[in-house]
Amino acid sequence: MRVLSTVRDMRAASRQVRQSGQALGFVPTMGALHAGHIALVRAARAQCDVIAASIFVNPTQFGPNEDFAKYPRTFDQDRALLEAEGVAFIFAPTPEEMYPSGASTFVEVEGISDRLDGASRPGHFRGVATVVANLFHIVAPDKAFFGQKDAAQVAVLRRMVRDLNFDLELIVCPTIREPDGLALSSRNRYLSAPERAQALVLSRALNAISAAYRAGQTNVTRLLDAGRAAMAAEPEVRIDYLAIVDPDTLLPLDDAAPGALVAVAAYVGSTRLIDNIIL
Repeated sequence: MRVLSTVRDMRAASRQVRQSGQALGFVPTMGALHAGHIALVRAARAQCDVIAASIFVNPTQFGPNEDFAKYPRTFDQDRALLEAEGVAFIFAPTPEEMYPSGASTFVEVEGISDRLDGASRPGHFRGVATVVANLFHIVAPDKAFFGQKDAAQVAVLRRMVRDLNFDLELIVCPTIREPDGLALSSRNRYLSAPERAQALVLSRALNAISAAYRAGQTNVTRLLDAGRAAMAAEPEVRIDYLAIVDPDTLLPLDDAAPGALVAVAAYVGSTRLIDNIIL
């Protein structure tokens, strides 16, 4: 496995893979890897000949009062995990490598970027779309792999890939959960033991909505009431949003139907967590 830190070296490695006729899979990450990331790597390995992963904590997707400075950075551990999974290349650039001095170009997916997490974190999805577009341009993969847990991000990136005619396939893999239902996240390590127990209310709320839907309820207001009732069991958990939306546009729905996205974000202590299901 090779660790590459410059755009030039990553492009050269990617070019060599393409010239050999092999399919290149790409898993972009911010490091602090967990079993969810490894599931993406394994999905990539099942579909592609060569796997590249990136480790880059992207400053442009963090707001002024967010956790960029304390975001977990565990490069040596991450490197060992990726090597054990057969990853051929790790692209680990510096911010200066990704954003040259004076950089002033951004990618913004209008409309979608202002919904769900975009409404709560202004500018977040502009930072996400910009860095992912840049990574796609540098790595030039055949397929790129993302997790369903980041459903709003997936909607933004799908639209970006379509609108900008990226020559790649975006693959979305299922959310990986702990046995008790907590969706895996690099931010889970921020949680104290009591907060870890409180965080389970997110998946319980989603399950309550799913159960009501399976029982025949399709009115979104009533479904959301079921989710809020479940959330009320943990009054210290503060809801950011709980919504039932179209998975492609992230616009709210009046009536639920198969394929609708049920998404929640909440603060457990000072840690913001997200989760979702598809009905």
